[in-house]
Amino acid sequence: MIHNVGIIGSGTMGSGIAQVAATSGCKVKLYDLEQSVLEKAKGSLEKVLNRLIEKGKIDANEKSRIQNNISYITNLEELSDSDLVIEAIVENPDIKKKVFSKLENLVSASCILATNTSSLSIASIAASLEKPERFIGIHFFNPAPLMELVEVIPAIQTSQEIINKSVEIIRGWGKTVAVAKDTPGFIVNRVARPFYGEAMRIYEEGIADVGIIDASVKQLGGFKMGPFELMDFIGHDVNYTVTETVFTAFCAG
Repeated sequence: MIHNVGIIGSGTMGSGIAQVAATSGCKVKLYDLEQSVLEKAKGSLEKVLNRLIEKGKIDANEKSRIQNNISYITNLEELSDSDLVIEAIVENPDIKKKVFSKLENLVSASCILATNTSSLSIASIAASLEKPERFIGIHFFNPAPLMELVEVIPAIQTSQEIINKSVEIIRGWGKTVAVAKDTPGFIVNRVARPFYGEAMRIYEEGIADVGIIDASVKQLGGFKMGPFELMDFIGHDVNYTVTETVFTAFCAG
């Protein structure tokens, strides 16, 4: 369906999405402002692929194929030939809007523009574009290569054609797609707020310590990770920002 994919932001999420797209045969350009950050992402991918070889999941030829499908760039203009661009940078709506305002003048009219935001309003970001109908949310979960679920979130401005294309692309990458409404936290992060909140309240009230809470949720609830274990994995800075965003959005509504 598509050949050229641009990823903006080479952090954990951006690098993971790049790996997913490259594994599926796309030519990926991973963009970041700093060359040193890109080098770190490249080194991390090397380690990930080496572990997959050790586990017998891929061979050396497959490793080379995936690596050769990814190029690392510091010039945003090099994304001009992209069929799809996914932004995975800091959760700041003003910064995201600036990036997309610049980007839409570089890419073709048929290029899909997407954000990997976990909680920000898709419609709000889309409103900053001249052609908001080609904008959509495509939210991967960390770690992107392992997590099967991807939320596809249309803005009210998003055309049905872009929705259909986006769903088809992500399914083609081997992911399970959930089309979500553009509401605070979408599906997963909206449900996750009370999951974390109740766990912290149980600890705060002295009912059980962190280890027991996590073990109980995993052993009795069937979860792969407990709430505190998951918060540590995600990062408390990221988790707090999502919680604050969802809270503020509901209060504003």
